Amino acid sequence: MTHELLFWIIVYLVFVLIISIRHLRTSDLDQYLVNNRKTGVIPLVFTTLATFVGGGTSIGLIAMGYESGLAAVGIGVAYVIGFVLLFFFAGNIREFGAKHHIYSFPHYLNYRYTRYETSGFTRIFSSTVSGVNIFIFFFLLSAQFVAMASLLKYGFEIGYTTAVVISALIVVVYTAIAGLSGVILTDMVQFVAIVVMIVLVFIPGIIEDTEVFGRLAELPSNMLNGTYYGWIFLLALPVFLSWSVLVRMDIWQRILAAKDQRTARRVSLWSGLGMLPFYIVFPLVGMTIRVVSQEALDPKDVAYVFIDRHSGGLLFGFAMVGLLSALMSSGDSFLNIISISAVKDLVGWKTKTSSKKLGEGVLIRLATLVFGVIALGMALVFPYIVDLMVVGISTITIFAPITLFSLVKKEVFPYRKAALCSILAGFVVNVLLFVWGVLLPEQFEPKNSFVPAFVVATLVLAGGVLLKKKRITNID
Repeated sequence: MTHELLFWIIVYLVFVLIISIRHLRTSDLDQYLVNNRKTGVIPLVFTTLATFVGGGTSIGLIAMGYESGLAAVGIGVAYVIGFVLLFFFAGNIREFGAKHHIYSFPHYLNYRYTRYETSGFTRIFSSTVSGVNIFIFFFLLSAQFVAMASLLKYGFEIGYTTAVVISALIVVVYTAIAGLSGVILTDMVQFVAIVVMIVLVFIPGIIEDTEVFGRLAELPSNMLNGTYYGWIFLLALPVFLSWSVLVRMDIWQRILAAKDQRTARRVSLWSGLGMLPFYIVFPLVGMTIRVVSQEALDPKDVAYVFIDRHSGGLLFGFAMVGLLSALMSSGDSFLNIISISAVKDLVGWKTKTSSKKLGEGVLIRLATLVFGVIALGMALVFPYIVDLMVVGISTITIFAPITLFSLVKKEVFPYRKAALCSILAGFVVNVLLFVWGVLLPEQFEPKNSFVPAFVVATLVLAGGVLLKKKRITNID
């Protein structure tokens, strides 16, 4: 099967190379960062879905389904709710971004809460926003590398370390060259590959192995009712995690790239509806292997085991490359936005000398290389894909309170210190509880850490706003 897999990988990588070279000499930052803000509905829906159902997510959800059952479907339900919430703000986000030349989510927060003034607070705020976002997306990017390495390790019978290095190099090189405009084009092809793989391999395999879903009844009840991680996790997903869609950097980048308000709103709605089937199929793959497997498996290897059971020859090669392309479609997006945030969003730290010596486009490409190497190191040290995925997607929720406040209130600058305290408080609580849960899982489920973090971030912001209003009233 190695020859068939190699054939499809070469075909796919040649395509990616052609797309990347096309953007190698571009010096247009609008094209590199937001595709000139002229992207239509179909490309944006495809690239959004490719990111949300990409490899780290697909293999992560398959692994989560194998480990916990239908609890993984709750994430998809939360995202659908989140995209409906985004629908009401997407048009205004796009117009605000075009009017004020906003390129990313941290860029927006910095603009609203600091007015880009040169001050010590501006540096602290922008560093906090960008630093926490970069921290979050490092986990998501590392999850892609772990998943890619698992596929390559089995497909070519190579060591995990070698497979991780190869995976990281592929994503880093073409992302550094192409930027968002190239990412959108490759995502469209990657999404088609994902759909074909699901139709030809995943759905028939699930039906065959579970005897038209009948054998799923053999699984423990807490895997079937979604309570494997406890009721708190299941109920918190739609209530708290849904807001994460409103504050994801990758989604903001695509909304900002839309050609008009109507496009931005339609992308939000169709992306939300389009992703739910994937978030049902992927966990079912993991649950299927849990039913038929006679031995305990490493969750991150379950996707390969399933593909190996239900494909052969060219179909095996295509399925593997389909999953590999899904991984790349998420990895390139995450790496792209990490690099943009590091270069564009650290307000107040830029110098005239650095801007003269190196253009921003070059700096972003250099940041892509550096951050790709760091994420590679994380994937080597912490190869636990479910934990990487969950901590990444859940920690984002700490930005929801200050973002929603900014979207609904005309003037938020007076409350900038409350916003900063909200982010810091939520982040610290989330990290401490997650570490506690990892070290002592019998005392606390680490995947629930985002719930108290979200609550603390909300209460700190609300308290800070009330105190500020009281001071303003007393002054008047």
